[in-house]
Amino acid sequence: MLGGQLDVPLLPRGREEAEALARRLSGVRIDRIVSSPMLRALETAQTIAAGRPVEVDERLRELDYGRWEGLTYAEIDAQDPELRARWEHDPAATHSPGGESGDDVAARALNFLVDLIEAEESASNGTAGAPTANTPTPGTPGTRDGRHSPDPGGSRAIVSEAQAEAEGERRALVVAHGTFDRILLCVALGIPVRDYRRRFLQDRVNLTVLRYERGDPPDGAQLILANDVGHLRCPGEAPWG
Repeated sequence: MLGGQLDVPLLPRGREEAEALARRLSGVRIDRIVSSPMLRALETAQTIAAGRPVEVDERLRELDYGRWEGLTYAEIDAQDPELRARWEHDPAATHSPGGESGDDVAARALNFLVDLIEAEESASNGTAGAPTANTPTPGTPGTRDGRHSPDPGGSRAIVSEAQAEAEGERRALVVAHGTFDRILLCVALGIPVRDYRRRFLQDRVNLTVLRYERGDPPDGAQLILANDVGHLRCPGEAPWG
């Protein structure tokens, strides 16, 4: 079923999963938490925040499926077989009836990333006040001494929390939705938006990490961690979805 913008709270299992992610991140410094205003995302963000401020950004809402909201794929096929076929072929350019296309969501995601990167670079420089409240799966901009990595994409030595903070690394936790997150990953990694359904998986309450070095454009992210749900797995189970 396409949930889209159906605004429902977390079920008991969802709350348990949010608590598992909160425990995993409990010792990690996070400078800023931004969430979609939709209940299931906001409740997840608030669980992780444990009393810290959570900003709400309308741009992080899930893709609006319009008349397809709440329907199964079988029901959509019965009602709109030709449109469903076009959507499967190119979900970036194809609008669901009365809803959004992937490109519409990509525009929101790009606008959000531009503002987020600018605000975090300003905060790292100490030249700005509190960022404007505005929404990944989840993204983490960061810097190292204000320079680009000498080996982009190469492995990095473990850096202590104190050292990372002293070097000006900023961390923003962004809580959004599965389809939005996949489209944001396309924007951040320079991948055609039409491929978001084919190239990326985003399970519930996963941890996905992007890194931006100072001066990187919105489509210049490094993918550090993708769709990690190890916090939801038992010993002996595969730590991915």
